[in-house]
Amino acid sequence: MRKLKGFKQFLREEDGMGTVEVILIIVVLVGLVIVFKDKITKIVNDLFDKITKQTGKV
Repeated sequence: MRKLKGFKQFLREEDGMGTVEVILIIVVLVGLVIVFKDKITKIVNDLFDKITKQTGKV
């Protein structure tokens, strides 16, 4: 009976929930970067090309 009370208390604790949430967000973001890696690379390259062309005008 005493072990059951300890288990219920363990389930109610929320101390580690913030860490778990942050880790899940990081995993989702890394997954999105992996899936859209080619598109992200193209957008960044296009952006740097535009910046390089416009700095020549100044």
